[in-house]
Amino acid sequence: MELTQSLHRNLQQRPDAAAVVDGEVELSWRELVDEVARLAAALRAHGVEPGDRVGILAENSVRVVEHVFACAWAGTVATPVNYRWSVAEMAGQIEEAEVAVLLVGDGFAGAAVALRERCACLTVLVHAGGGSAPAGFADVREWIAGAAPMADARLPADALALLLYTGGTTGEPKGVMLSARSVMTSALGTFASTGLPNRAERCLVISPLFHLAALGNLLGHMMIGSTIVVVPGFDPAAVAELIHRHRITTLTMVPTMIAWMLDHLEEGEEERLRTLRTVSYGAESISPELLRRLRARLPGISLSQRYGMTELGPVATSLRPDDHSDPALLASVGRAAPHAEVRIVDSLDREVPVGEVGEITVRGDNVMLGYWKHPEETARALRGGWMHTGDAGRMDENGYLFLADRLKDMIISGGENVYSAEVEKALAEHPDIAQIAVIGVPDERFGERVHAVVVPREGAHPSLEELRGFGAERLARYKLPRSVQLVERMPLSPVGKILKRELRDTAAEAAGVTVPTATGERGAAEAAASAERGDGG
Repeated sequence: MELTQSLHRNLQQRPDAAAVVDGEVELSWRELVDEVARLAAALRAHGVEPGDRVGILAENSVRVVEHVFACAWAGTVATPVNYRWSVAEMAGQIEEAEVAVLLVGDGFAGAAVALRERCACLTVLVHAGGGSAPAGFADVREWIAGAAPMADARLPADALALLLYTGGTTGEPKGVMLSARSVMTSALGTFASTGLPNRAERCLVISPLFHLAALGNLLGHMMIGSTIVVVPGFDPAAVAELIHRHRITTLTMVPTMIAWMLDHLEEGEEERLRTLRTVSYGAESISPELLRRLRARLPGISLSQRYGMTELGPVATSLRPDDHSDPALLASVGRAAPHAEVRIVDSLDREVPVGEVGEITVRGDNVMLGYWKHPEETARALRGGWMHTGDAGRMDENGYLFLADRLKDMIISGGENVYSAEVEKALAEHPDIAQIAVIGVPDERFGERVHAVVVPREGAHPSLEELRGFGAERLARYKLPRSVQLVERMPLSPVGKILKRELRDTAAEAAGVTVPTATGERGAAEAAASAERGDGG
C-alpha cells in the first residue's frame, strides 16, 4: 500500500475532479499529480537522495500536501516541522533528522534563516508561499516549472515514509518513523469502524498537518477520492463559511473547537451547514451537554471519536456513531478499530482482568517502525510486539476502553499535547524557582490549561509574566503556563514524589474551576489508577 497509490487511482478514475482546494487555488487530480512529479524531480535534481529527509515549515496549504506526496514520489522521507515550536525546538528536529532541504511557507522566513544559521546540515531554503521568494531562498514555483516530471519511485509500503516529531512515551521530542502501511492501515480501518462509505467526500482539514491526526485523515480521504479543502487555522466564523461555500460533508475537530463553532453560530445559521454529514473528534471526550447542543443545532450529524497517538498511525480505538446514543459510553474512547488489537497490562506486561486499570498497549500493522535514532526507546516502547502507550485505562466486559490517567502527565490544551516534564525542565532554570510542578487544570476555552505550581526561593515572588517571558525563549507559546500558583511546599508521597493529583485539586479550587470528582466512568478509573500507583496522581 504505497503512499502515492491514491494519486494513481484518482488520476485513472477522476482526473479532472477537484483534489485540493486552498483559498482561491484549486488543483484537479491531474494537476496535483503533475506538480507532485515535478517537485519530486526538482528535489532529486537538487541533491536529495532516496531516504533523505525533507522538511517543510508552513501552515496548511496545497504546498504541504504536495510536499508529503512529492517526498514519497521521489523515494525520500517527509518530515513536517511544528511551526508552533520555538526556533530551538525546531532546530533539534532539523539537526537530528539531518534535514538539508526545507520548504518554507509565508510568515516563517525569519525562523528559517535562524534555523540555517544554527543547523549545519540545513543548506537549502525553498520559498513555498505567495509573492516573491526572499533573498537567499529558492522558489518552489520555479522548481516545479523547471523540472520534467519523474516516474514514481514507488516507495515500498513498509519503507520509512514519514518522520513526525512527538513527545513519545517519555515527554522528550522524538521522531516517530512511519511507513505508508501503518498510516493507511489506520486510516482505512478507522473508516471501516465508523461506517464511512467508499465514496468521495468533501473534507475540510483544519488542524495542522504536522500532526498525524490531521495528516492521516487527509491521506485516508485522498485514498477514496475526496476533495480536500485546507485552511491554515481555526476561526469559527471562517469554518462555517467554508462549510457552506465548499459544501463540506466531513471534518475533524476537537470538542473545544465544536463548542467554539456553536458559540459563534447565529440563530438559523445552521441551515447553511446542512451538507455536513460526519464529524470526527479526538483528544478528549465530548460532554453530554456539548453533544446535546450539537444535535439541537445540527440534528443530522453523525459523530465518531478516535483515540490513539502518532506511534499508532495514529488510531487505535473508535467510538462509533451509534455508541453516542448511550450516555454511559460517552466517557469511553470506544473499542479497538478493525485494524488494531488493544489490551490492558500491568507493570510486568501481564494482561489484567476486565475492569482493572493498567497500561494501554496496542499491536497491528498501524504501529510505528520505531523512534528515529532512539533504539533503546524503541525497544522499550515496542517490547513484546506491543506498543506501550504510556496511557492508563481500563476495559469493560464489552471491550470499551476508558482512559484513566496519563502516565506521562501529558496536558491537552486546545488540542495540543503539552508534556509537563518538558515544561518543568525549562522553567526550573528560573533563578527564583526552588521547585516546580506543571499540571493541567480545566479551562473553559482550551479544555485544559498549563498551570505551574511553584515553590519560590526565599524572598522571591515570581509572577506569571516573568515565567512566561523566561520560558518563551525555550518553549513554544502553547506550552507556557497560563496560570501560576505560589506554595510553601509540595505535597509528597512517602517516597518523595510530588502528588500531582492533590495539586490538581487545590489548583483548580484556587482558580475557581470544577474538577471532576472520582465518580462516574472516568472519575472512578482515575481514582483506581491513583490508588494502584499509590502516589495520589
